Amino acid sequence: MGSDRREQVVPGIFKVYVNIPLDKLEILMNDGGRVLKEIENRTQTKISVDSINGYAVIEPASSKAPVTSVIKAQEILKAISIGFPLDRVWRLLNEDQVLIIINLKEIVGDASNHLTRVKGRIIGEGGKVRRNIEEMTGTYISVHDDYIGIIGDYEYANIAREAIEMLIQGRQHSTVYRYLDRSIHELKRRRSVDLWIK
Repeated sequence: MGSDRREQVVPGIFKVYVNIPLDKLEILMNDGGRVLKEIENRTQTKISVDSINGYAVIEPASSKAPVTSVIKAQEILKAISIGFPLDRVWRLLNEDQVLIIINLKEIVGDASNHLTRVKGRIIGEGGKVRRNIEEMTGTYISVHDDYIGIIGDYEYANIAREAIEMLIQGRQHSTVYRYLDRSIHELKRRRSVDLWIK
């Protein structure tokens, strides 16, 4: 997940580069590239993979393919790169679904023992904390290497992001759950009002 090519756009031609760890490239290329072909078909894109340097180039499959198709393919490849299983990444094909990535090293530094402790707070014993946040917000959460990934509806995914950032900052789990309860209640109330107005 280096930053040298990720999200780079070539001027004049809408192409996007995405860095992909070599072990995740295997997921795309196994079985004759079945997964890669499925991503291309479902996003109307053409994806070229450099398996030596570990990146992919995404471009529209035709002039009729919408620009958003490239963005969706990019999100799917990023989600695979940070450890989401395939059955979860397809959710990103829905227009209202987003991918949020938190780089733990950028927040807590390189100390491996501190990173391990922070990841443990987010995952919880037996995965309980992560599972609770997923269930409360209707999101999917991946904790992989130095990255936290969230897939979900834009507003719920951002509530989950805020909860995770509170855990990274060392806030108590009870405080985080209260924040989640309050934020979700407010979002549901706001959405029901919006629906009633419409």
